[in-house]
Amino acid sequence: MCDSCGCPSAGNHSYSHSHNGEGSVHTHGSAPGRTVDVHTSLFAANDALARINRDHFDDIGAVVLNLISSPGSGKTTLLEHTIDALKGELSIGVIEGDIETERDADRIRAKGVPAVQLTTGGACHLDAAMIHRGFHLLQKEQGGDKIDLLFIENVGNLVCPATFALGEHERVVLVSVPEGPDKPAKYPKAFTSSNTFLITKTDLLPYFDFPVAEATREALHLNPQLQVIELCATRGGEGFDTWLNYLRNLVSQMKARTR
Repeated sequence: MCDSCGCPSAGNHSYSHSHNGEGSVHTHGSAPGRTVDVHTSLFAANDALARINRDHFDDIGAVVLNLISSPGSGKTTLLEHTIDALKGELSIGVIEGDIETERDADRIRAKGVPAVQLTTGGACHLDAAMIHRGFHLLQKEQGGDKIDLLFIENVGNLVCPATFALGEHERVVLVSVPEGPDKPAKYPKAFTSSNTFLITKTDLLPYFDFPVAEATREALHLNPQLQVIELCATRGGEGFDTWLNYLRNLVSQMKARTR
């Protein structure tokens, strides 16, 4: 087992990880004195399959968002309220990533939306191969119906998920108010590789030391193109409406391209 991130070294999956953008390589079971450079080949293979995934999503006109965050940032809760708000307007599917259990997928299914749970068995991220298999399972569950919007809820982790392309159109990084404002500085890859930064649980701002301006400034310093949205999913409000309009706009752009 990889001591840095917990990904299994045996079984059905093979993983290599780049931590903090430095390209660290983990090899398991190599003969003494032998150097095995797996970084380039494994990431190239993942990126190639991610491009295949992206081409497939484009062909069927599905907008795909990859949600990454630490555990407890509110990804699943955000999806539940998003589904409630957009049900009947957009066709939504969800791929859930967790180390174990079907709990998050069950919460999504309870909203009447098809969901596939990918349990990694210890791996700290989803990869393009998992998404390729998971999406085909989701399509079977859909019965061939069109999907306008596909959410991929990645494993709770701000390190490895930021490194693995899945074929998504947009990557969304979430930080909740109780986590503190220092996440952009501590986990820069998650922000430089994302398109949108959600500051969640803003209803808790009176109770936590979370200077929104500081977190926003540090995130935009890393990625000036980042869109920042402050919201409280459980109570709706202006920030949540901004999130919904962001999703509607992405779907509208996709439909315009595929006409």
